[in-house]
Amino acid sequence: MSPRLDASHTRTATSTPPPEHLDPIEHNGDHSGTLAVRDDVLALQDDVLAGLPEIPPYDEVGPVDARALSKTLFERLESLEEGTHEYSYVRNTLVELNLALVKFAASRFRSRSEPMEDIIQVGTIGLIKAIDRFELSRGVEFPTFAMPTIVGEIKRFFRDTSWSVRVPRRLQELRLDLAKAGDELAQQLDRAPTVGELAERLGISHDEVVEGMAASNAYTASSLDAQPEEDDSEGALADRIGYEDHGLEGIEYVESLKPLIAELPHRDRKILSLRFVANMTQSEIGEELGISQMHVSRLLSRTLGRLRKALTVEE
Repeated sequence: MSPRLDASHTRTATSTPPPEHLDPIEHNGDHSGTLAVRDDVLALQDDVLAGLPEIPPYDEVGPVDARALSKTLFERLESLEEGTHEYSYVRNTLVELNLALVKFAASRFRSRSEPMEDIIQVGTIGLIKAIDRFELSRGVEFPTFAMPTIVGEIKRFFRDTSWSVRVPRRLQELRLDLAKAGDELAQQLDRAPTVGELAERLGISHDEVVEGMAASNAYTASSLDAQPEEDDSEGALADRIGYEDHGLEGIEYVESLKPLIAELPHRDRKILSLRFVANMTQSEIGEELGISQMHVSRLLSRTLGRLRKALTVEE
């Protein structure tokens, strides 16, 4: 253990501020009030840490020294009344002293999409819960006790916030069970397990396995603008999504009109072709067929009315 932790406590600066519950200072032009407050603060800090080893800067404390110092602080914490400034001071010191546990646990989730700062913040909440629940009488080292709580808090954060589409908690937990069982069976069988093998391993039905697999698709979402893999030549996802073809709406009418048009006289079919395929005007059609524009108009109206009536009867 470091000599500093074996030595008796001497006043040192730490990143945890001392308790502040002093009376307001009245400024009277001199520094006597400020000096008195400083003396009171230092005296209070000495009272809180009396008998404790010196607390060095937290980034200089090794794991072994941190465990030893944490044990001493937990002994002092049990003797203090919860809610007091002294209790908060020792509790905050324990939090900062054991932040290395949070960073170690958060490193396991480095591949996730969430910022590491957010993961550490959530893990710190788990550390605080572990400090509040820890009892020296259990005879367990604090890191051993705290790590499951920290990791559990981080996993709960991902479970509750990382799903792209909200699904029931039952399916979220089923997804985790399927992932674990799938990895274990893949190692044993040297291949991907089937639905039946997963159902037998977890003791659930085939339908539940399929439902859990479908729910897994809601865990992450891909951006339409996401760039493809290096060996993917198809472009972004948005470039591969189909578009609405308005021409499909008229396919049914086209197929229904084909036999009706085939039954028309040759001249009527010719007029329809020149008007709607060649996009000729009625005057141009008249010149082509050697008839007047008025006659073309009457023939076209009669043919369209006949086709419209036939389509209406079929419907």
